[in-house]
Amino acid sequence: MQRGALLDAARSLLSEGGTEALTFPALAERTGLARSSVYEYFRSRAAVVEELCAVDFPLWAAEVEAAMAGADTPEAKVEAYVRQQLALVGDRRHRAVVAISASELDAGAREKIRAAHGGLIAMIVEALAELGHQQPRLAAMLLQGVVDAAVRRIELGAAEIPEEIAEAAVSMALRGVRG
Repeated sequence: MQRGALLDAARSLLSEGGTEALTFPALAERTGLARSSVYEYFRSRAAVVEELCAVDFPLWAAEVEAAMAGADTPEAKVEAYVRQQLALVGDRRHRAVVAISASELDAGAREKIRAAHGGLIAMIVEALAELGHQQPRLAAMLLQGVVDAAVRRIELGAAEIPEEIAEAAVSMALRGVRG
């Protein structure tokens, strides 16, 4: 139960203040635990980050996968893949993952994040192959780059409203730069 409270506090800290806000004193204060108690659950900030990814990323990916499962054409699957990820931008789990990916993590934590993203990218490969892409895995990685850029644009509080950013990302995913 305490571990879950610590993870929830870490999500809040990351979504409110980015990686700089994720400190053991802040975790202790948010949970009412002694600072030394936090170390009983996690040996480092990277360990907190790794566990957040292990817990949150599969839930986030399952939501993307469920949205894609409801689509009946390859184009609709691509659109669902893009839209669902962008819809999750305001979700604390997503905001924590975005903050985490921008931080200075050790090699082990970065590898776990890369592997989790690899699973997300794998979801769209089949739909891209059905659309006739000769290199669907490469196309999937590039598509994820479009999604990541749209996420950053939303996170920055860009002049465009999130729906406009989502429309532009879906258009680019399905029609390229032709618009």
